Amino acid sequence: MGICKTSYPINNQLYDQNFDQKSNSEIEEIEILDMSCPASLPLKETFFISHGSPTLSIDESLPARHFLKGFREKCMSHHEKPNSILVISAHWETSEPTVNSVRGRHDTIHDFYGFPKPMYQLKYPAPGSPELAKRVKDVLMASGFPTVYEDKKRGLDHGAWVPLMLMYPEADIPVCQLSVQPHRDGTYHYNLGKALASLKDEGVLIIGSGSATHNLRALSSSKNIASWALEFDGWLKDALLSGRYQDVNNYDMKAPHAKVAHPAPEHIYPLHVALGAAGEGVKGDLIHHSWDLGSLSYASYKFSSLNRSS
Repeated sequence: MGICKTSYPINNQLYDQNFDQKSNSEIEEIEILDMSCPASLPLKETFFISHGSPTLSIDESLPARHFLKGFREKCMSHHEKPNSILVISAHWETSEPTVNSVRGRHDTIHDFYGFPKPMYQLKYPAPGSPELAKRVKDVLMASGFPTVYEDKKRGLDHGAWVPLMLMYPEADIPVCQLSVQPHRDGTYHYNLGKALASLKDEGVLIIGSGSATHNLRALSSSKNIASWALEFDGWLKDALLSGRYQDVNNYDMKAPHAKVAHPAPEHIYPLHVALGAAGEGVKGDLIHHSWDLGSLSYASYKFSSLNRSS
């Protein structure tokens, strides 16, 4: 399981003071909701969300937090509610594709350290979806991925629950996670996504959760954005919006400062999965962009299939 191995520059006292009773009451309300999910229409979009720092869960000063709170109204066609959600998170690394097949409520994994105490009180007890886990396993194996494992105990890591608690705070939609394979490449993860494309027709919302840039050693309190981060982020935006998806698959050879922006690839691979899962005739749109900590991009994208079927 991937974790945040380095603490971010933060002010614990400030966050402790700002974590008020409203947040606690929201946690209590989440825990008593039922698990029912109404039927939903087929979906045409997939998403890549830059989840940035775990402080996104409580920091009201982050523009990305407010973007995610308004996600349903601004980004979903007809504001439809998905039947279930499949999250490909940067914080679950395995040697082979693995799905979590949890029956009942998910545990909330606080897979970070050195952060304000209130963050460890947060819970997102969304129901699991063994049915979706089985569908993911079936479609992947039918598409030529010979080994797909199931984990029947693993909860939701912060790459999943932090954005989801802002996007769908009711925690009433079944969620399944799919791991990334950091020893593979972008094309592999793009093909992983292509195998999942048909799930959109079943009302499954597919979200890749990572970061457009992710170099923890380069984080700072500077208000000036590092030049390498600007150049990589700009290249990625131009490639996605102009449809240069083969370049994106080979970002490590094509993009400027690729190894600086992503010393390890796990935070960009969820983008490749979301892109592949969009299906044929894909249009990419930048749906949010902001910066934090001198080099951390919160750039997030929507990938829409222009064809009626995946």
